[in-house]
Amino acid sequence: MAKYAMVIDLNTCVGCNACMAACTLENQMPVGQIEEDGEIKWDTTKWRTYVHDEEIGVGNDVHRRFFPRLCNHCDNPPCMSVCPTGATYKTDDGFVLVNEDLCMGCQACAMACPYKARVDITYADVRQGKEFYGSDYRRTRPSVDKCSFCNHRVEKGLKPACVETCVGESRMFGDLDNPEDPVAQMVASGEAQPLMPHIGTRPNVYYINDMKRRG
Repeated sequence: MAKYAMVIDLNTCVGCNACMAACTLENQMPVGQIEEDGEIKWDTTKWRTYVHDEEIGVGNDVHRRFFPRLCNHCDNPPCMSVCPTGATYKTDDGFVLVNEDLCMGCQACAMACPYKARVDITYADVRQGKEFYGSDYRRTRPSVDKCSFCNHRVEKGLKPACVETCVGESRMFGDLDNPEDPVAQMVASGEAQPLMPHIGTRPNVYYINDMKRRG
């Protein structure tokens, strides 16, 4: 059985946001209408993955960092333990998923998630989604959504949409149970580290720190 994880190299992320666009279309994320120069356009308003932009360093060694964030698919997911309906569940191969039919939108999972990785899908989002995505639209009701590691793609032997589209190849996806997998090797060597390991969630998204490499 595989145990899936993602490694993100902060040295090669260029902040192009292609990952965000690919994720939005692949997973039919909410869109809204905005008026720009007197013209009505569609704009994505909620994201499963997003890229922070910040300046880090001191003195003459200041540079711009792009920091991708998403659900960490924790081994000990607090969002699952607080879910009153069992809508949030974990598969044997490491995906933390949401059963929309069971989700009642109480937001307990969002409050429990230390990574702020939950997205509120409303009735308005569903209505506008039907208009924007057309007959292929899959959502039927409100829920509290999250990244799924594109498990529907992985099950077909494909990479998650954000990994597939990453122009800097900063996102890598693999199997921690396969010692030959580059992702497993980066994690085992300590080159890739989880975010906030001290809180006990045992996340399965790891980062290669750009400051260490700049050394």
